[in-house]
Amino acid sequence: MAKSKATKYKESVGIDIGSHSIKMVHLKRQHDGFKLLNCDIKTTVPEGLEYTPSDLTQERFAPVLSGMLKTMKLNPKKIKHLVSSVGGDNTSIKQIRTIFLPEEELESALFFEAKKHLPISGSEMILDYQVLSMEEKTNNMNILLAATTKELLAEHSRILTDTGLSPGIVDIDSLAVANSFALNSFIEEGVYIILNIGAHKTNMVVFGPQSKFFARDISWGGYHFTQDMMKALDLSFEKAEQYKKEHGLYAEETEKEDEAKITLDISEKTAGEQIALEVKRSLRFYVKEAGNSDFRKILLVGGSAKIPGLPEYIHEQLNIPTEVFNPFANIEVSDRFKNSQDPQLALAVGLAMRPE
Repeated sequence: MAKSKATKYKESVGIDIGSHSIKMVHLKRQHDGFKLLNCDIKTTVPEGLEYTPSDLTQERFAPVLSGMLKTMKLNPKKIKHLVSSVGGDNTSIKQIRTIFLPEEELESALFFEAKKHLPISGSEMILDYQVLSMEEKTNNMNILLAATTKELLAEHSRILTDTGLSPGIVDIDSLAVANSFALNSFIEEGVYIILNIGAHKTNMVVFGPQSKFFARDISWGGYHFTQDMMKALDLSFEKAEQYKKEHGLYAEETEKEDEAKITLDISEKTAGEQIALEVKRSLRFYVKEAGNSDFRKILLVGGSAKIPGLPEYIHEQLNIPTEVFNPFANIEVSDRFKNSQDPQLALAVGLAMRPE
């Protein structure tokens, strides 16, 4: 989460290492905001290959990342402010409320408190926290806890060091996505839902100026949309992937039928239906826990946010205004990058904009 401490860096690099691709953003800090210096997206999986993350090795990331640094003309030894992130099953984040504790006692107390709330073994846990607010009447503290495992952080650091980079700040994916929105948008009162739809999962973040922070992962993403099209249209993975990019959630028109949404066997839910169902369940839980149902907008980011028809479908399913988020809305962008304003870069933008 963005902190109030003043930033000292002039340039920053945000790196988002996803299961399918790496996204990198190079920003320059200006007195009134940020300017985009460069950005790039490179897949780490051969084009057209049907894959599962468990079949792929960690070694594939470093060569791709090295190539991106060369393409963007970045010397890894000269990057002063590098921010990257980790996500997935071995990360967790939760907002809690606790009694006031002085700073010298807070960290040790929160470690024991975190074991009650975060599903990571205490011996393996690396914990960080941020005090969000103090309640004047009760003197209680609202704190955001973020945790990962030592093993995951070591694997992530190894990818960076293998390319000559010195690991800097390592954030949690959910926080970086929220930062991309919070630091780059005018936010009115109310609650906003951000869906970062990646290759194999959707990271859901519920966020607002005065609202409780909530995040969870949903186990469906762009890969599952492609699988739906493979089954419904009897296509190979490569052809279904291309079809998805061109036609999205709508089947190709034929002489016998009008344009219709992709449907499977009645007993089998599509990826879109699964995501919508899990978001509904999460929002019901959020209302019960936070007591706030003032949902203003759903913002789609990630590579699969560009699937044609998806914003309309999510809006129809959840009855909440839905749009694809532009992470460069308030960043100075030269004509050279006018066509590079991709929602897939939102997480990397949030990382690069993160204060020290």
